[in-house]
Amino acid sequence: MAARSAILNVMTRAAEKAGKAILRDFGEVEHLQVSRKGPADFVSAADQKAERIVREELQKARPDFGLLMEETGEIKGKDTSHRFIVDPLDGTTNFLHGLPHWAISIGLEREGEIIAGVVYEPVHDEMFWAEKGAGAFLNHQRLRVSNRRTLADSLIATGIPFKGHGNAKEFMVQLEALMGQVSGIRRWGAASLDLAYTAAGRYDGFFEASLKPWDLAAGMLMVTEAGGFVSEIGPGKSPLSSGSILAANPNLHSHLAVVLRNAGKPKAAPAAAPAKA
Repeated sequence: MAARSAILNVMTRAAEKAGKAILRDFGEVEHLQVSRKGPADFVSAADQKAERIVREELQKARPDFGLLMEETGEIKGKDTSHRFIVDPLDGTTNFLHGLPHWAISIGLEREGEIIAGVVYEPVHDEMFWAEKGAGAFLNHQRLRVSNRRTLADSLIATGIPFKGHGNAKEFMVQLEALMGQVSGIRRWGAASLDLAYTAAGRYDGFFEASLKPWDLAAGMLMVTEAGGFVSEIGPGKSPLSSGSILAANPNLHSHLAVVLRNAGKPKAAPAAAPAKA
């Protein structure tokens, strides 16, 4: 196993500390103070606690780095080349409903490129981590994307648009196009874990639109370091800026891209037979 760098150790410690703190709140969700911050979008005491812990740990170790955090927003740093991108509680709705599928996600960006990432799932104590050029890991085990070669055998993850977020009509067209070609589609409600699970080969691919940088930063790197391909759902290659992502193993990525990009488009008419002389 590759040794974690000093900065990866900082990130994993921050995620573990935050995760263990809010794990104590999990299971007592009815007692959390919850406020509405937008349509179908909740912020809880646990969100705020986790973000405060992560911010304190990261700033203590790297005080000059900038931060981009879901709740606080952007904090400029003296070091303009480096920025942590943090989702302190990905899967807040799951958390608030007592569903054990949520995570803390921390990515490190250097001059626009993600170079390190951590996704920590506290309920099962699963620490996914990756560093550019050094591979992706789950705890101490090296990760590789799946090797399935056909859509018919594949299990695909996605995110469903909800009130006030995403293009439901476009998604339903894509879903209908894909459903008949794959063995299953899952929606578990935490994009960082969907990407980590794709890196681990639990899913064969994942697609979603209208995401934020903190949903994607760490997980994108895990998929590529585990041997997978990452792009936008469309032809672009910048999911972090567009919020649109398609991640899959190398055998399936192009096939999924064709299905999703052509969903709802009229099929070309067959070429007319040549006229007889």
